[in-house]
Amino acid sequence: MSVEASDYALAAKTAAEVAAPDLPYRPPMPRDRSVGIALVGAGGISGAHLDAYVRHGLNVRMICSRAIARARARRDAFFPQAEATDDFDQILRDPGVRVVDITTHPDIRAPLIRRALAAGKHVLSQKPFVEDVATGLALVEEAERLGLKLAVNQNGRWAPHLAYIREAVAAGLIGEIADAHVSIQWNHGWIAGTPFEDVRDLVLWDFGIHWFDFLVSLIGPRARSVFATAARSAAQSVRPPLLAQALVAFDGGQASLVFNGDTRIGAQDSTIVVGSSGMIVSRGPDVGHQAVELHTAAGVARPVLRGTWFNDGFAGAMGELLCAIEEGREPRNGGRANLDTIRLCQAAVRSSRTGAVVSL
Repeated sequence: MSVEASDYALAAKTAAEVAAPDLPYRPPMPRDRSVGIALVGAGGISGAHLDAYVRHGLNVRMICSRAIARARARRDAFFPQAEATDDFDQILRDPGVRVVDITTHPDIRAPLIRRALAAGKHVLSQKPFVEDVATGLALVEEAERLGLKLAVNQNGRWAPHLAYIREAVAAGLIGEIADAHVSIQWNHGWIAGTPFEDVRDLVLWDFGIHWFDFLVSLIGPRARSVFATAARSAAQSVRPPLLAQALVAFDGGQASLVFNGDTRIGAQDSTIVVGSSGMIVSRGPDVGHQAVELHTAAGVARPVLRGTWFNDGFAGAMGELLCAIEEGREPRNGGRANLDTIRLCQAAVRSSRTGAVVSL
């Protein structure tokens, strides 16, 4: 019996180059882009929202902030024709506003979502849209009762490389998923002196929720357990742990998410998804610059992707909501589906605090 080096993963077999499948990874956009949008919260992340909406020709009618100067500054920079206000009720009274984009901090999102729904507005909420599943479920059920759409700005879903991977999996190009692994090394020390330094579970919750959501977008509600850890790097100076990892068991497969937010020199980001008939890999120096390879029995395909996470991801989150409104369907980033993301992410946080495997 002869054994080849490739049988022990000591030598890779050369694969033929094949054409990359044309997949719908770009941000979805409605036929009618005139739907009135109001943005609430003029903090740092709002610039990414507004820049994406300008680039894609969406119709922002109002920008609201408790600090009127901030609202005016955002208006002047992106939508000079919009109205700046510090009165949230003014948005709710305006019949020309059909969608409210809530970008505020998490602790005040739920009441604003509830008020917007009561006023008959569709809602896009910044992630995470709630801090507990019970509140999220109540908001989802209220939106459904009122016939309104509630979506979550899980903008990573439309990062070009993650979107292409998701669409390849959805198209059945690599078969049934058995493995999904993410490893990210970057410098998150910029949070020093900002409110983010007060977020205890910053990496697993505020940052990592993008990748828990990406995993859920691949496997749906199949996760069965998670074991996670969080730790301070020996050299870090900011307060929250910048090292975190999670092992997820799901029906028929396994996944891992590894984060090192204290990578001082260099940076690296990789994603690998293995299926029963192929695999897809993405690698690059950061989340904005990625090269994707799709390996199947036919050979290896290397799609040349257009766009970047910032700000195509934000365009995709709002565009998908507008398409869902136009087509009378549930958005793929809808609140009900996002509850699976929140359950999984919060289970990882609980595991990191208790040192125990958490069942879902």
